[in-house]
Amino acid sequence: MRANLQTAVHHGETLTPRAYSLRTGASVGPGLAWLGALFLGPLALIALISLLSRGEYGTVGGAWTFENYRRLAGFGLLGFDSLYPLIIARSVLLGLTTAMLCLSAGLPLAFFIASCKGRYKNLALTLVVVPLWTNLLIRTYAWQMLLGPESSLTQVAALFGLAEADEGLYPGLFAVSLCMVCDFLPFAVLPIYASVEKLNWSLVEAAMDLGANRVSAFRHGIVPQIKPGLTAGFILVFLPAMGQFVIPDLLGGAKTMLLGNAIQQQFGAASDWPFGSAVAMVSLLVAMLALWLMARHTGDDELNIL
Repeated sequence: MRANLQTAVHHGETLTPRAYSLRTGASVGPGLAWLGALFLGPLALIALISLLSRGEYGTVGGAWTFENYRRLAGFGLLGFDSLYPLIIARSVLLGLTTAMLCLSAGLPLAFFIASCKGRYKNLALTLVVVPLWTNLLIRTYAWQMLLGPESSLTQVAALFGLAEADEGLYPGLFAVSLCMVCDFLPFAVLPIYASVEKLNWSLVEAAMDLGANRVSAFRHGIVPQIKPGLTAGFILVFLPAMGQFVIPDLLGGAKTMLLGNAIQQQFGAASDWPFGSAVAMVSLLVAMLALWLMARHTGDDELNIL
């Protein structure tokens, strides 16, 4: 006797488990194959190269080793060297600082845009996005001109004793931070604005009617509602800011080395692909750790906005 096949109804259609598996594989399989070929495959290759060593003339070979990761942690042939641990700490700190400054500047800007009426709101949103129409490299060269020795910003800074009269405001950490905040500000403003647009102001009015002051009403009536936008804005700024290398390279010079610069240097002039791969893997681990900490702090629901 033929065994009765178990069937189930999926989206109004009766399917056997095998038919359902084939249907799912046919729809999801191409996407998973594409993701595996163009993302997981290169990532696995980088992970494998990071466990090898640099041969003569920049070749990759040798036995499996964790020496690249030990070197990145500061333990080299000549003893402990704090260069790369400081680079990692500086990258994380600069990413956090950029994200917090962008949120601080983007929050009032998002409320201002939401308060605009009709075409003025569309105009304000367009003005926020306009800088992204220009290439990042061109914008960075423009900042070199704005922060140069002959610029008005440098002259004003020299007037208040914040800079030398004959020196520019770059290279340095200030120039890097200023440029990164201006470049990544739209990535913080847009998700916050999307949350502000959905605000339920009746909750704020209820808090005010119950005796809450403006600060308490903002903290308990507004912040919980816009928390998904704040979380998304923080992540969208922190991750690219931590791995940025164009801005630190052009505005920071040799004074501001970040993880992105270290990766570019190892795959470029130094021609040390195994160590560069190790730096790239550590950068990825730092980013994943930041996402995990953010998920634990905010909850998984707020991260679904991404």
